[in-house]
Amino acid sequence: MGVSGPIRVVVAKPGLDGHDRGAKVIARALRDAGMEVIYTGLHQTPEQIVDTAIQEDADAIGLSILSGAHNTLFVKVLELLKDRDAEDIKVFGGGIIPEADIAPLKEKGVAEIFTPGATTTSIVDWVNANVRVAA
Repeated sequence: MGVSGPIRVVVAKPGLDGHDRGAKVIARALRDAGMEVIYTGLHQTPEQIVDTAIQEDADAIGLSILSGAHNTLFVKVLELLKDRDAEDIKVFGGGIIPEADIAPLKEKGVAEIFTPGATTTSIVDWVNANVRVAA
């Protein structure tokens, strides 16, 4: 069963972090690259993010986390996707995430982590190469 149309990405700011400039820059870069982007806004719960991704038939969720709660929030989103039988939705993200936390997050199922300094081009290229890849 092939999927047609543009890649659909939910860009979300989970938790109490109130800084969303980076998330908006990424959302715009993905949109400008031809993807459909649903930006959820600030202060979203993992439940709200997963609900939105399922309702919008998203291919991926991009989380922006600057608050230090990345280990909790990424894992909660992954658990909710599993509980809702939606593990086909890839989760990637970025923000202030220590190098030591990246490998454990990937082992838990986060597809990719982008740290400060990642270019919008590298993120767009990664999404194009890794979302909706045939099994």
